[in-house]
Amino acid sequence: MCLIVFSYKNHPKYDLVFAANRDEFYKRPAKAAQFWDEHPHILAGKDLSAGGTWMGVTKNGFLSALTNYRDPSIQKNDPPSRGHLVLNYLIEEKEPESYIKEIDQKADQYNGFNLVAGHFNELAYYSNQQQGYQILNPGVYGLSNHLLDTPWPKVKQTKNELSNLLEQTDINKEQIFNLLIHDQPAPEEELPDTGIPKEIEKAVSPPFIKMDEYGTRSSTVLLITKSGEVIFEERRFKSGSQKVKNKNQFKFNIET
Repeated sequence: MCLIVFSYKNHPKYDLVFAANRDEFYKRPAKAAQFWDEHPHILAGKDLSAGGTWMGVTKNGFLSALTNYRDPSIQKNDPPSRGHLVLNYLIEEKEPESYIKEIDQKADQYNGFNLVAGHFNELAYYSNQQQGYQILNPGVYGLSNHLLDTPWPKVKQTKNELSNLLEQTDINKEQIFNLLIHDQPAPEEELPDTGIPKEIEKAVSPPFIKMDEYGTRSSTVLLITKSGEVIFEERRFKSGSQKVKNKNQFKFNIET
């Protein structure tokens, strides 16, 4: 994932309203979101290169998602795949604080990452680019390729739009997907400086990225109601386009 925006315990109907774009090289193979044969309680996409995932939820209401932290100066040689940090949490279904303390012991082996992990009663955020972790309070949060709520243009824009949607008693899922499809680059004076060329910085500045070899591969909306219903939809796109290639939709009730 390269953009996550979510509301946690901040709406009368939904404990979680979660929207995310996965940005990746088009040639990297991936499987659409589904319940995994080897882990039937996990609903997630699968990275077919390394075997992990970027986002998922379980039948028991545990969820996790990850974004990369963008800083070319801290890249490691042959690091382990960050997607297994998400997958292992979904397999183990531990309390988030316990899991984060475990991965903190080995976090410096990985390239930079941000991890959101928890369940409908407790949600946590951790990055290996800062000390400590956060147990999240009710509110609206945004995460791209820097730390939580770093005010990059795409983060500010999608957080503001989600906050406006939360004023409605019910939320139209299509409205949530719409906040993920903006593809207009940010003004140059608002671009962050993450150590990549300015023309690339501009190309990756909108919520939805369209480049020749890299861009937004899928958008996902996850809703968890206060009554425990999970609504999950993933939309996968043709390379370099906003044309939807396929959709995967799931509904189920949390089992615990």
